[in-house]
Amino acid sequence: MASETYKRYSVLVSSTLSFTVCFMIWMMLAVVGIKVQEEMGFNQTQYGILIALPVLSGSLIRVPLGILTDRYGGRVVLFALMMISVPAIFLMSYATHYWHFLIIGLLMGLAGGSFSVGTPYVARWFPKHQQGMAMGVFGAGNAGSAVNKFLAAWLITTYGTWQIVPTVYSAIMLAMAVIFWFTSYHDPKHLVSSSVTLREQLALLKDPGVLRYSQYYSVVFGGYVALALWMTKYYVGEYGMSLKTAAFLAACFSLPGGVLRALGGYLSDKFGAYKVTWAVMWVCWVCFFLLSYPQTDMLIKTTYGTLGLHIGLNVTLFTILMFTVGVAMAVGKASVFKFVADDYPNNIGAVSGIVGLAGGMGGFLLPIMFGALEDFTGIRSTSFMLLYGTVCVSLIWMHFSFKAKRNG
Repeated sequence: MASETYKRYSVLVSSTLSFTVCFMIWMMLAVVGIKVQEEMGFNQTQYGILIALPVLSGSLIRVPLGILTDRYGGRVVLFALMMISVPAIFLMSYATHYWHFLIIGLLMGLAGGSFSVGTPYVARWFPKHQQGMAMGVFGAGNAGSAVNKFLAAWLITTYGTWQIVPTVYSAIMLAMAVIFWFTSYHDPKHLVSSSVTLREQLALLKDPGVLRYSQYYSVVFGGYVALALWMTKYYVGEYGMSLKTAAFLAACFSLPGGVLRALGGYLSDKFGAYKVTWAVMWVCWVCFFLLSYPQTDMLIKTTYGTLGLHIGLNVTLFTILMFTVGVAMAVGKASVFKFVADDYPNNIGAVSGIVGLAGGMGGFLLPIMFGALEDFTGIRSTSFMLLYGTVCVSLIWMHFSFKAKRNG
């Protein structure tokens, strides 16, 4: 019979791998969508809606999935979710009209709800002082976004068609679901007591702390998802990169934004969620300020002639700043959930669902707003201007929310 320690780490590894695959599926249209747009002739707003719809369904389902996890356990809920997603992923290969992509995207996006299942499932296998680390390791499955960029771009380049991607991804999801079932465990002691009613869990939606952490997460996770979806296309449009090169450079943001989440969990356990989140927001604030400035060409007339001046980030500086943002967001995603584990130990599933929903809704709305702003202004960097504003809101809210604790 397997020891408690073996079960604990087997659950952590299998859940993290499953979440990586689910996140890879969730972000599939970040690469595939570019080819679909070329084929169908969508404008930027339509493209934003196309890539964002899977994020919508994966976000909306997070609250009920979190509650179901509290009630029935993460093993059965995550396995069922993965199996349900397989047919929708496969059907994406046969989509031929815009509305086909929208409907299938909504169904395929259910895989994104896996986060609110795995977070409480994994956390409850570990003692309180290790929960930040455990949730950080699990959250490193966000690296599925980077895996998608490498794998989808390679498949499209190799086989010359985007339809191969959903076909391969559906097979990967099916295989991962089977592996997860045989390498994970269930412990009845981890279920929420029946004395905690559904009404009480839903009442958390009105809790000021839940709302505050939801806003933070809409920045660090919602912003991460939105940029992970948008960056490949941004590199293609702004710097004239090929799809393969653009996907590789975009992965420089996505990869640290996923794998370093475990570092965020460790730092949060060591220094506390507040200090880590506060530092993260300041790093993002500075980076988004620099990224917001559009490529600008100026002609300056002098007595000796006309002087041309170009102001803007070259691809190297842009990628370095995006890498920095990716690291900061990875740490921030873990630190926000350390807040959740510390403040709501008996309702981790329900609160994780609510906070995850807020983050997912940010990931849904932001790409649409990116596309609409670009269509309206013709300036690509307006996406970073928008993110700069959201970080400002977080910093102000944090300052006033924790002022009493700092002074106490």
